[in-house]
Amino acid sequence: MKIAVCVKHIPDPNVPPEMDGDRLKRAGVQGVLDPGDEFGVEAGLQLKEAHEGEVTLVSMGPEVAMEAIRRALSMGADKGILVSDDALAGADALVTAEVLAAAIGRDDFDLVIAGVESTDGYTGTLPSTIAEFLGLPSVTAVRRIVSTDGRTITVERQTAEGYHVVECTLPAVVSVTASVNEPRYASFKGIMAAKKKPVETLSLADLGLGADDVVVKQRVADLGKAEERKAGEVITDDGSAAKRIADFLQEAKVI
Repeated sequence: MKIAVCVKHIPDPNVPPEMDGDRLKRAGVQGVLDPGDEFGVEAGLQLKEAHEGEVTLVSMGPEVAMEAIRRALSMGADKGILVSDDALAGADALVTAEVLAAAIGRDDFDLVIAGVESTDGYTGTLPSTIAEFLGLPSVTAVRRIVSTDGRTITVERQTAEGYHVVECTLPAVVSVTASVNEPRYASFKGIMAAKKKPVETLSLADLGLGADDVVVKQRVADLGKAEERKAGEVITDDGSAAKRIADFLQEAKVI
């Protein structure tokens, strides 16, 4: 089974973010493999182990993005693809999806796995957009991969009320949530082995794309500080506390 996993190099979310104009500053800051992508990597590795497969990491970014690929390789992935081109600086989600789809489309993968959304962008649109570019079915918000026979894959898709059991023909694109698994730690042996695993670096020209194909069409309309959390209400029990709490929860549509 040939599996592609999309991974992203992002500014370390444990460090206060810096802005570069209306964009998140990426150059010159500490970067890591997106924590959300680790669940996708782990999902691919588990399928690889169960079906004697191969996991290829696919990423887009400057040369420093190789750090994220090496981190995922140390977990057990087999090889990587990094699309790096100066023309991609400032790319939006649509351009990113088009480029990753072009890189993935160079091979015949049985399954493409991605995180639900990136920790630095949170658009949540990338996996479905990649599927559209590739002309493949897409299943989003997968909380558990139940089984696959090489022709179809059965998953549990998270919903607001619970989950749906979905069977999908392969090849397909799935996005996984943080509840799908517990990502493994990279061993020292894995870290050393990752340095020798193959990573192919591609330019836009290698994908048959040019500058006109990656024109950014999305823009930031506004930028502001997140609203500070307000102090909660303290209810003193004078005999009516239970009713007041119940009324509050009802107004919040919790009950």
